[in-house]
Amino acid sequence: MSKLILWDIDHTLIETGGVGSEVFKDAFEQVTGQKINQMADVTGRTEQVIFAETLHMYGIEDPGDYFPKFVEAQAAGYRARADEMRRRGRALPGAREALTAFAELPHITQTVLTGNPKPSAIEKLRAFDLDQWLDLDIGAYGTDDSVRPNLVAIAQQRAHDRHGHTYTRDTTIVIGDTTSDVEAALKGGAQIIAVASGRTTADQLREAGARTVLPDLATLRAMMRESE
Repeated sequence: MSKLILWDIDHTLIETGGVGSEVFKDAFEQVTGQKINQMADVTGRTEQVIFAETLHMYGIEDPGDYFPKFVEAQAAGYRARADEMRRRGRALPGAREALTAFAELPHITQTVLTGNPKPSAIEKLRAFDLDQWLDLDIGAYGTDDSVRPNLVAIAQQRAHDRHGHTYTRDTTIVIGDTTSDVEAALKGGAQIIAVASGRTTADQLREAGARTVLPDLATLRAMMRESE
């Protein structure tokens, strides 16, 4: 049975070590001309929502083209600071091993479901050499829809168009670290493997509806070995 794995990125596969918020603020200033000291809450949210709420925080009117310009500036920022992101951030424990283990299974397709815009997602994953195991053309991104559960169907359709398989709730798995990832899976039509590797606790993930909650991705790799 063909299965589709949808990976969250931040605090599931990688940490930017604070570079992410700095890049956001720099890109925001480039586009709006407004220097900011704080931004809207980012945990589990799409970039469209974070950007719009940050505009609102500072009373800035969007003429209609701010977000596309921001997406370009943000990706350029990550690209320019890739070395710094590697120094300050990291691929999380077990991330590389889990990706490679899934990649060895012929019936598994791996991509991402993320609130990041596609260009920034690619730059982040490339910085830590994690992009090679993911089909990023069929992923679902914060530039596709501002509502995270809607991203599941987008990824399923793109994977279907690429591979010819119909991916259902039973054959689609979201792997993420926030209650928003849990909600995206349950409302969007997927299974969820929640990983308590970010700011959300294991208890919070369970309360949100996740049946499988792991402390980290190293545990996921161990589970896969046991099932082989």
